[in-house]
Amino acid sequence: MISIRRKPQEEALTRFGRAQEMARQGVESCRQGASSAAERIKPAADERVMVVRSWSAPRLRQAARYVETGLAPRVSMFLTDTAHRVEPPKKAKSGRGALMAMMGVVAAVGVAGVVATRRDTIRDLAKGSGEQSGEATSADSMTVTGADVDGQVHSPH
Repeated sequence: MISIRRKPQEEALTRFGRAQEMARQGVESCRQGASSAAERIKPAADERVMVVRSWSAPRLRQAARYVETGLAPRVSMFLTDTAHRVEPPKKAKSGRGALMAMMGVVAAVGVAGVVATRRDTIRDLAKGSGEQSGEATSADSMTVTGADVDGQVHSPH
């Protein structure tokens, strides 16, 4: 087979190797130069960063105050107004609350009636057992039966 290359392959590889070595040296030289430049620039850059920070801090505080006192209330009011406009109209109340209140009152009256009935039943049982035979002396029995201390019932009319 006939080769169309003019230079032998070994010579091309050595040239490529030399180019790589030159590139490595160039990169190392650039790295060293950048490192020394960074060392020289760092103090000045630190000083400038502090100047910028001291300039920006009061402006940030001023902006924060404006947002708290001026902008936020306006945005809040705008959003509230928009919510009122977007909200669908409320349905008319069906009186369900009044109905529930009346049911609660009826239930309370029913419970009071049951308690009074049980109290009367217990009182009747106590009278029948002979414990309170004779005169009615308790204030509770006077209230319920209307009997006086001497056993006489007086009408309020």
